Amino acid sequence: MTSGKKVAIAVTGALVLAVGIELAYLHHERNSPGKLVAPEEYGKTDPDDLVFLRKKRPVSLADAKQMAGSTVWVSAGGQMDYYPYAPHRANYAKTVGTLLGAEPLVIKDAFEQVAPKSATFRIPGGDRQVLLAFTKPKSADPATEYAVPVGYRQAGQYTFFTDDIFFYDDPHVLFNYWSPQVWQAIDAHQVILGMNERQTQLALGQVGQSGSSDYGNRVVVYANLGHPMSVTFVENKVTAFRPGPGD
Repeated sequence: MTSGKKVAIAVTGALVLAVGIELAYLHHERNSPGKLVAPEEYGKTDPDDLVFLRKKRPVSLADAKQMAGSTVWVSAGGQMDYYPYAPHRANYAKTVGTLLGAEPLVIKDAFEQVAPKSATFRIPGGDRQVLLAFTKPKSADPATEYAVPVGYRQAGQYTFFTDDIFFYDDPHVLFNYWSPQVWQAIDAHQVILGMNERQTQLALGQVGQSGSSDYGNRVVVYANLGHPMSVTFVENKVTAFRPGPGD
């Protein structure tokens, strides 16, 4: 046998051996029991973060109009001012009030209107604002219609904030594992000991300030519609609360 043939046979044998070793390793890895990871290695999971919140992602006035006849619930409590409504017009001259967390609204229509600068604090004015007309079924006058800005049109393009402002499903059902005492406090827009930050925001509104970014372990002063409330959280539970500065 020539030396060239011997070299070729040796190289071929080495390649076959390398492939065999690789196949054996893969077989071992695939058939070996996987490493068990203790639950604490993943960290604790907040059940609130596992709740599925529907999104509609409207991109046109026609999309917004499709909400007519449906009920939504306020997620962005304490932020959105609403106005008196006449057919297809909001009276921007005065506000009726501010939408509160977990409050149900029945949507009647969607429309566009040029907004004064005074009405563009939360929602930009653009060329025109997009507003929803609605009623408040739990109010003293459930037939009265109001209007709230939820988006705007600029140069023919629409931007909506409905997915951030509303729940499209009843939060009492979405978070049905929250205790009756917690839901009673939320619906009364009050804080009680043991609430977490999400629950407290629904009760007192999303407008608040804190000197710490350590969610669940900090003091937050909620604006609470002009009646500030200072709330202390430890391990994401309310441990103390009192009227805040200026109240």
